[in-house]
Amino acid sequence: MTTNKFSSRGRQDKKGNSKTKKPKRASGNTKDKNFRPHPQKLKNYKVKPSTSIENKKSDEIRLNKYIANSGICSRREADKFIKSGSASVNGKIITEMGYKVKPDDEVRFDDALISPESKRYVLLNKPKNFITTMDDERGRKTVMELIQTATKERIYPVGRLDRGTTGLLLFTNDGEIAKKLTHPKHQVKKLYHVTLDKKLAMRDLQKISENFVLDGKMVFIDKVSYIENKPKNEIGIEIHSGRNRIVRRVFEHFDYNVIKLDRVIFAGLTKKNLSRGVWRHLTQQEINNLKML
Repeated sequence: MTTNKFSSRGRQDKKGNSKTKKPKRASGNTKDKNFRPHPQKLKNYKVKPSTSIENKKSDEIRLNKYIANSGICSRREADKFIKSGSASVNGKIITEMGYKVKPDDEVRFDDALISPESKRYVLLNKPKNFITTMDDERGRKTVMELIQTATKERIYPVGRLDRGTTGLLLFTNDGEIAKKLTHPKHQVKKLYHVTLDKKLAMRDLQKISENFVLDGKMVFIDKVSYIENKPKNEIGIEIHSGRNRIVRRVFEHFDYNVIKLDRVIFAGLTKKNLSRGVWRHLTQQEINNLKML
């Protein structure tokens, strides 16, 4: 009777010694911690996609780096300022080393709002028929189209000019400067060249130069006069009020319609050598002047 080379317990080798089969790896989620894929097979392994939480964490940066990127000081110096309580995030003073800032956090240094982006200041001589908004649902032309190549940073218009109003419009990502230029308490001066539908009577010029009530609120005109060597329907008016359409409403109050309205001076900035529809970056001296307002 021949002997079966294979028994129920295992396989025999050529010398007749039995080989015990290795137990199969259990199915399921059990993994061998010593398992390593062959290097040539690594390319077939898919990377597990990161979760939204991981993505959000990757957008966070350390507070000292945030301060350094804003141009205030170095990271090492920022650490000292953080320890002394000079920095706050969302209104809370932070003294913890390694604290991470989220993209939508409001960070202040010595109570001044800061941003890790480089500060940009762009002055535009706005043409007619462009609206002062970031975008328009009705597809109308916006001022953002005119300055889209000015800088890679996202900048915003400071205040507004009506669609039909031309002249100086400032754009910046400096929140402190923008707030200062639009807040009534700083009384930022704006000079307009106004063209009316008819000659402005001297008596009305006198009334406009005096304080008067418009829609239940007092209006303060800094200066108003005829423009030298121009017809009597061309007026120069200086005002610091930020009320909506205030210049047009002032003349409408005295029964005049504004045909053209051009802002020629804003916060000390002028249109000199700046053609209609053209923009330029502010000089360092102009930036310093704005910060001193």
